[in-house]
Amino acid sequence: MPLSGLRTVAKAQNGVGAFILQCKRMDFHYCDFGGSSRGMKDFIQTALPRFASKYPQIEFTVSPRPGQHPAIVGHFINGKQREVSVRKLDNRQILEKVKELRDASGEKLVRSNKPVTSTNESVRGIWSPFHGSRVKI
Repeated sequence: MPLSGLRTVAKAQNGVGAFILQCKRMDFHYCDFGGSSRGMKDFIQTALPRFASKYPQIEFTVSPRPGQHPAIVGHFINGKQREVSVRKLDNRQILEKVKELRDASGEKLVRSNKPVTSTNESVRGIWSPFHGSRVKI
């Protein structure tokens, strides 16, 4: 019986195969009496049912928070959470904030000084000035 080698399989990454949204739950908080919650109450009645039906993998909870400004809290699969204030925003602007939370990963934003970041090591290895042809000085 001939032996056959195993094929090397790439490490699974998000976006390869099936994409998994990083946001698992969104909490919508609003005040029934405050004027700053007017846009949030309008969003909850009109746009949220459509948005929730498009993304069944995200859990949506709506709860009143008397005397507080409206906010959206996004909970992510890495255990982090991010709160976004939507005080005095209208329906369209709140929808943009919800889309930002949906697309976010939950990680803090970090500045990158390198032009390219990769999870894979370089094929050629680390460069050294001693590589290449011998140069005589």
